[in-house]
Amino acid sequence: MRIARKKVSNQTAEMPEVDLSLINPLVEKYRDKKGNLIPVLQGVQGIYGYIPKLAFQKLNEDMGLRLSDMYGVATFYAQFRLSPVGKHIIKVCHGTACHVQSASKITDALEKELGIKDGHTTEDNLFTLESVACLGCCSLAPVMMIGDETFGSLNAKKAARVIKDIRRKEAL
Repeated sequence: MRIARKKVSNQTAEMPEVDLSLINPLVEKYRDKKGNLIPVLQGVQGIYGYIPKLAFQKLNEDMGLRLSDMYGVATFYAQFRLSPVGKHIIKVCHGTACHVQSASKITDALEKELGIKDGHTTEDNLFTLESVACLGCCSLAPVMMIGDETFGSLNAKKAARVIKDIRRKEAL
């Protein structure tokens, strides 16, 4: 299975407010260290859940990191996000074992249940749906993870039920 490269949007969407002072400790910790780019980006994402555009600008100004280098790394590695994600990130495995067990039907059911396409976030910012290459749970195929919880031996109905249960819990 081929995983699509992240697309960088040129749309000028309204940027959420971010408190850039939160990354000051990262700047101080990594300012003059070699090989600081990936740990700094990971730290920024750990704070905000994604890497805000304004954070790139701050890192450029405060640490001298080149914008092209930061964007190159952030768009190359799948671990980095350039836009906010939902509270619950749903990762559907599309590795070989899951693929042959109809993982695409799981993704289709989740898209329908959530009202979004793969790679997007629901309007209420509760869920983000992602297809991933492998979750390493082949004996449970097909499988999805939400946060740290793994759901295996899925079918379309079971996957949709998991989402409904989370929504119900969130409503309490």
